[in-house]
Amino acid sequence: MNMNRRQMLASSAAALALGGSLRPARAAGVHADEIVIGAHLDLSGPAAAGMPALRNATELAIAQANAAGGIHGRQVRWIVEDNGGQPQLAVRAVQKLIRSDEVFALLNSFGSGTNAATMGLTTGSGTIAFAPWAASAVMHQIAGGDPHLFTTVQNYNTTTQRALERVIPEWGSQRVGVIYQEGPFGDLIRAGVNPALESLGMTVTEEAAYRPGDIDFSSQVARLRAADVDLIVAGTIIRETVGVMSEVKKLGWDDVNVLTAIPGRSTIVARLGGEDVEGLYGIGGWRLHGEDTTDEEAQAFITAYREAYDSVPDENAANAYSYANWFLNSLRAAGEDLNAESFIEGANATTHSDFMTYGEQHFENNHAMPEMISIDRVEGGNWVPQTEPF
Repeated sequence: MNMNRRQMLASSAAALALGGSLRPARAAGVHADEIVIGAHLDLSGPAAAGMPALRNATELAIAQANAAGGIHGRQVRWIVEDNGGQPQLAVRAVQKLIRSDEVFALLNSFGSGTNAATMGLTTGSGTIAFAPWAASAVMHQIAGGDPHLFTTVQNYNTTTQRALERVIPEWGSQRVGVIYQEGPFGDLIRAGVNPALESLGMTVTEEAAYRPGDIDFSSQVARLRAADVDLIVAGTIIRETVGVMSEVKKLGWDDVNVLTAIPGRSTIVARLGGEDVEGLYGIGGWRLHGEDTTDEEAQAFITAYREAYDSVPDENAANAYSYANWFLNSLRAAGEDLNAESFIEGANATTHSDFMTYGEQHFENNHAMPEMISIDRVEGGNWVPQTEPF
């Protein structure tokens, strides 16, 4: 008896309700001449301005694969839905992609809250979730070890811990303060800070929280200044990183180092912050390339992107392109008889190295490893590496 995707989901739900835990092998979205995949992006919400780069670069990688004959003769079609930066809209988008479009996988879906709200639905239906743009540790916690999830974003806790264990002895830091966002993101940063300090025989001198959406960081910086810290660990993203550094500069606080975690080490921060972010340190998780790069692979990507979209790609575009190509290579490794199980086997057998990575990566417990990082510093409006990748 043949069942469509909706009937299959209903059967699976019924089986689980009766205490069953087995899901049938299936190949939703896989057709004789086409593989249908999807994504939910913030096309109308607070991060909408950054979505064209992510969307364009993913489409470019897919277009190049299709032009080269597709994946084992199948063309790849990518359907994008708007999550508006809101979890409830993301749920509707994913329900539509899974139930109506019957996608095989979600690729490069964007947002911590939106991915958190939909990850259980995605992996629970047996749909592949590849490279969600969200904190990887949180995604794996929600998915509960489901093998359908493959994460490529570095874990904020482990990378923060390793960075601090490197720089604190080198800089001679004695009093460490932390500015962090309330919620899961801030919890991950602190989960890296605390064990790093413990390993060095230290404790946090002072910390200050901020709420998502805050734009004034004067009280947080003043609190750490009063505690006379000599290192601020900034668990901040783009706007918040600029805000913290602006307050530090406003106070004329020249004898403190500020180190932002991976999300804050962004070319957008260096560009938007201007003089205020000069001297800011950041934890780098991927290579940065400008238009003058001498890396041939990076230059080929920049040229192809510029020709296709009449604009220069940023690092988000480059990462989206990199992740998309790893996904496409995993499809190739899965073979002609494509289903979720063969994809999982294929993805776990692949390695990935390109102009964005610090070295060759592979999936370990469905997470991209090794998590190599660098310490960079804003100098003259650009991030300049201060260390070799480690």
